[in-house]
Amino acid sequence: MSYIKKLKIGNVELENNLILAPMAGVTNRPFRMICKQYGVGMVCTEMASARAMFHNDLKTKRLLNTEGEKRPISMQIFGSDEESMAYAAEQVSKIADILDINMGCPAPKVVKNGDGSKLLLDLEKAESILKTVIAHSKVPVTLKIRKGWDKENIVAVEIAKIAEAVGISAITIHGRTRSEFYTGKADLDIIKQVKESVHIPVIGNGDVVDGESAKRMFEYTGVDGIMIGRGTFGRPWIFKEILEYLETGKKMEEPSHDEKLRMIEEHINLAVEEKGEIAVKELRKHIAWYTKNLKNSSEFRNSINKIETKEELINKIEEYFKSL
Repeated sequence: MSYIKKLKIGNVELENNLILAPMAGVTNRPFRMICKQYGVGMVCTEMASARAMFHNDLKTKRLLNTEGEKRPISMQIFGSDEESMAYAAEQVSKIADILDINMGCPAPKVVKNGDGSKLLLDLEKAESILKTVIAHSKVPVTLKIRKGWDKENIVAVEIAKIAEAVGISAITIHGRTRSEFYTGKADLDIIKQVKESVHIPVIGNGDVVDGESAKRMFEYTGVDGIMIGRGTFGRPWIFKEILEYLETGKKMEEPSHDEKLRMIEEHINLAVEEKGEIAVKELRKHIAWYTKNLKNSSEFRNSINKIETKEELINKIEEYFKSL
């Protein structure tokens, strides 16, 4: 049985049902463009604060720049006051193919304002935000949640049913509570329960790192699609790897050093083109991920931490790859 299929979300059809998760500080335009080369069905922007958009914050607007990108693109907003969520929905749905609402982010600075996964503690408020965003959006609206706030408050099935009832087009569930952050194992049972409790597409998220874990997620939970977050760190080709594994049962060879070098250089060029040399600093974590487990990689990583220009960075990386 093939688990890979086209996925319809509202009136938007994805080429396949593998999706790049929105991740703050990671899924910017350069990284999304790299992932697109490896067959991902849809990418998602970094989450944008509705409140910041309401106050016309330029940095937030930049997060939503998708120039030159292949569609469809989902854009994620977060917030907990209806006025700014309504405004953000109106603005973002002019440029997005799909509008996603974040009710899963566990970050303390998000939660302390009542946003992200904090909304899982107030389902009435969550419901009114869902209704507001749907009423002000021109495109299908999806929702991303966690299992619940903590083990005393497991609300995923309940909020999935609310979301379906008010007109949400698809739901993504990460199989951990807020209090677990990213520790322990993602709970496939709760993902399965959500899938069985609604008729809209359900997308499973958490611990998909290769073909086998993708197959396990599909097989065990019956989800319509999979969203991959941390499994893409330094491995944007994971989408191609999963597609091949699910279609042929064979494990893809890891990209060659030459292919990795090409990918890293392209990533650097895209990032610097977009943001200028300041991007060099932000790229350090990506380069650390790309080179993880390679020979002498920790010395190499230390050596790039002081570099501030693109030229120097590329020279250093080429030198390192030659040494492999």
